[in-house]
Amino acid sequence: MDWFTNALTTIFRAPIDPSIRFALIYIAPTIALAFIIWLARGRPAPFLSWLVPKSVYTHKSNWVDIKLFLANHILGAVGFFGAVVFIPFVAFKVVVALASITGEGYSLPPVTFARTALLTVIIVVVNDFSKYWSHRICHEWQSLWPFHAVHHSADVLTPVTVARVHPVEVLIRNIMASVVVGIVQGLALYAIVGQANLLAIGGANVFYVAFNALGSNFRHSHIWISYGRVMEHILISPAQHQIHHSAAKKHFNKNYGSIFALWDWMFGTLYIPDSYEDLTYGVADRQGNLKEQPHPTLRAAMVLPFVESWQAVKERFGAKPETGESAAPHHPAE
Repeated sequence: MDWFTNALTTIFRAPIDPSIRFALIYIAPTIALAFIIWLARGRPAPFLSWLVPKSVYTHKSNWVDIKLFLANHILGAVGFFGAVVFIPFVAFKVVVALASITGEGYSLPPVTFARTALLTVIIVVVNDFSKYWSHRICHEWQSLWPFHAVHHSADVLTPVTVARVHPVEVLIRNIMASVVVGIVQGLALYAIVGQANLLAIGGANVFYVAFNALGSNFRHSHIWISYGRVMEHILISPAQHQIHHSAAKKHFNKNYGSIFALWDWMFGTLYIPDSYEDLTYGVADRQGNLKEQPHPTLRAAMVLPFVESWQAVKERFGAKPETGESAAPHHPAE
């Protein structure tokens, strides 16, 4: 009963949980920003039908998004993901190792607002760097792509699509963040500020609160918003992330960044649109031909990736594909 109660509590708290991107505290400013955009674009349709088109929000793909969100929240409530989130452990070990080298004369740096703010910025940047690489390897490793393909198989984008993620991908992301962020946090605790408290609002990193309130929900939406060529070298715009979801071959494996476009720019995966592009979402073969929806149900989204991943592993070690092409053909890296 305890895990059942925890699961229900977690689900019912979702609308007010500041760690969830589409919580009400973020939806409200999103609607306000959308209204301003709607006015600026000359009121192209009645506001509600423009903001929440029936064809998008009643689509079968959106219902799978919602089911995956609930499934992952239930798994999180029963501790499925917690076992691989060990940032504090890694940070502690780094501090202890460095302190042992320094000797008895070492003491933790003072805790001040400025130092805490600096640590907050460092963690945001490093965490985004970690997300870039965990995202990229999920595209480039044939055995991991089937799990990430669940996210890319969305036929329509809504704010809930951010939660259309297979649990295995969540585990991969958590493991990488635990190692990368844990090491950097340990170095920062040793050299900058002696306490791991970050600037927060309602328990959520203040930077992410601002990021979510200022339009992050447009990234998974039908509303095209570009920041322009200069800013899109620094920050990933909603348009750039929508391009990342595109089934067109020219858009494959571009714009992996979560917040910052700097990593894509630095590592050669940046795509900046010259103007509005009409996009089709979903998974495609390596020639850019749209495939039939591989995850029409929650069961398919949860189970099929294991089958395809195992097939990709067998192919990696010399087994012939069971079909005419790889078991994971939905535009992983060439």
